[in-house]
Amino acid sequence: MKEGNVIEQKSKAFALRIISLYQLLSNDKHEYVLSKQLLRSGTSIGANVKEGVRAQSTPDFIAKFSIALKEAEETEYWLELLYESNILEQTLFNSVYSDNKELLKILTSIIKTSKNNNDIKL
Repeated sequence: MKEGNVIEQKSKAFALRIISLYQLLSNDKHEYVLSKQLLRSGTSIGANVKEGVRAQSTPDFIAKFSIALKEAEETEYWLELLYESNILEQTLFNSVYSDNKELLKILTSIIKTSKNNNDIKL
C-alpha cells in the first residue's frame, strides 16, 4: 500500500476491526446471521477501494468507489440492527459506527471530486 493513501489505510484498518467484531459476536454472543452480513459488507469496503485505486479509467475508479460507498452504507445498517437489538453494546457500537461514518464521508468526497474533475454527471 502506498504511504499516504488515507482511504486505503482507513478501509483496511476498518476491515480488521470488523473481523475482530465478527469474532466477538460469533464466539461470545453466538450471533451468526447479522454478524456474517456485517463481516461481508464491512470487509468489502476496503476490497473495492483497493480495486478502485488501481482502476484502468476514471469511470472504473468511480464505479469501484461507488460500490465501496454502498458497502459502507450497508455496514451502517447492520451495525444499527446489532445495536438496536441489544446484541452490540453502546460503547463498541459508537466506536465502530463512528469509523464507518468517517469512511462514508471520505468515500462520498472522493466520488464527488472525481465526478466534478472529470465532468461526469452525478
